[in-house]
Amino acid sequence: MSDDAKQGSTRPPRQSRTGLTATGVRKASAKSARSRAREFAVQALYQYLVGRNDAQAIDTFTRDLAGFHKADAVHYDALLHGCVEERAQLDALIVPLLDRKLEEISPIEHAIMWIGAYEFLHCTDVPWRVVLNECIELAKEFGGTDGHKYVNAVLNGVAPSLRSAEVEADKASGKAR
Repeated sequence: MSDDAKQGSTRPPRQSRTGLTATGVRKASAKSARSRAREFAVQALYQYLVGRNDAQAIDTFTRDLAGFHKADAVHYDALLHGCVEERAQLDALIVPLLDRKLEEISPIEHAIMWIGAYEFLHCTDVPWRVVLNECIELAKEFGGTDGHKYVNAVLNGVAPSLRSAEVEADKASGKAR
């Protein structure tokens, strides 16, 4: 394109989206302590799913990672140990919504779906849409190219059975996805 064509462009200048990286993921400085806890929990659950390491050993290792002090340690504990202890129940919620065998799901997306289902069940102080959005963000940051779409679809399917009143209220007000 010539310089003249560039100068005559009617497109407005690109606005910066503060708090986001070029890929649309939140910058580290814009993340809450709970968001950071979820990030560390995804990494820990990945170690559990792939390496079959002991949850307590993973916990000890993860707490020594750089930046852990900025995470909500109580929420991290609940996610890691809760997901490991309730893995069969969480998988039972997820599996009916999958379009393939659980073994064929990326361990990252599997861990994120565990986190989402666990939070739907046990973290009722966190609105279901916040849980869903946080899990989508985790999948964008740690998962495969379109993994966030899969996580979104599965957790959107799980939410009505675990948070029916909230989901119905959002549908009635026009806020549901």
